[in-house]
Amino acid sequence: MTNHLSTISYNQLKEQIGELLRQGREQAGRAVNAILVQTYWQIGCYIVEFEQKGNIKAEYGSELLDRLSRDLTAEFGKGFSRSNLFQIRLFYLKFPKIQTLSGQLSWSHYVEIIKAESELEISFYTRQCEKENWSVRELKRQMRSMLFHRLALSKDKSGVLEIAEKGSEVQQAEDLIKDPYVFEFLGIQPKEQYLEGELEQTLIQNLELFLLELGKGFAFVGRQYKISLANRHFYVDLVFYHRILKCFVLIDLKRGEIEHTDIGQMNMYLNYFAKEENVEGDNPPIGIVLGAYKDHILVEYATQNITNQLFVSKYQLYLPDKKQLQEELERLLSDG
Repeated sequence: MTNHLSTISYNQLKEQIGELLRQGREQAGRAVNAILVQTYWQIGCYIVEFEQKGNIKAEYGSELLDRLSRDLTAEFGKGFSRSNLFQIRLFYLKFPKIQTLSGQLSWSHYVEIIKAESELEISFYTRQCEKENWSVRELKRQMRSMLFHRLALSKDKSGVLEIAEKGSEVQQAEDLIKDPYVFEFLGIQPKEQYLEGELEQTLIQNLELFLLELGKGFAFVGRQYKISLANRHFYVDLVFYHRILKCFVLIDLKRGEIEHTDIGQMNMYLNYFAKEENVEGDNPPIGIVLGAYKDHILVEYATQNITNQLFVSKYQLYLPDKKQLQEELERLLSDG
């Protein structure tokens, strides 16, 4: 008995020490990262100020980074390649105020963020990384899928400026919607033949990335969620619960173009969930019909006078056209 208690006591001691070590390493890692980011910012500042003061001599003008790379590497070792120095210089140019740096983001995060082409994008992805605690891998995917542009095009000019400053905040049902959603992580080519059930199955198999595309706050409830009405059975493709909005979110997937009957069916699902599934404290459910194509006029007429929170959006199996989204965003901002 004594040996048993002694074993438990030792295991507890080991766990406590292990937790302290993990916390210590995390704190040390964050501290080292903060120092590294600030040091790189300062180096970038020195380089840019040197250039601006006209100290670049003709004999090595355009080769400043080459010369610095050779000399710094010889004295301090790895980490000062020409490409790294170029990124350090660009880092300072994209973040000219040190107060705007985040202690939460690593240098690897900033290397990705400075690839953005506008101040609005840079601000947005910085805020989102902070709020969503994105890994570098998650940040890369969201930037490739043009998340900022897709969110911005659903808003007016003031809305674009707001999400750039604060990031994307979910306060109402409309804040959940992207148009299009991008499922490039599935690896399905646009011309491949696939069934709706296969698309659904593949999304579930890639649930982590699917939730990342949907956004913050989604908890998976189930697939092919059964609804029984008047001895007939219906099945909602995907059901989630949104912990911020405190409501069910129903998603129906359509392989081709969205029809008016699809919208009517979703409206029925929403009525059912509001009456039969909601409990005290739940807000009205949200429905999203996702299809490969949608006719804006048909959607307008089909959703008119529907009191439920029902949205119709497109999905793409490949990344959106960057040039087209950029042009549309620039037009939106200039019209304001």
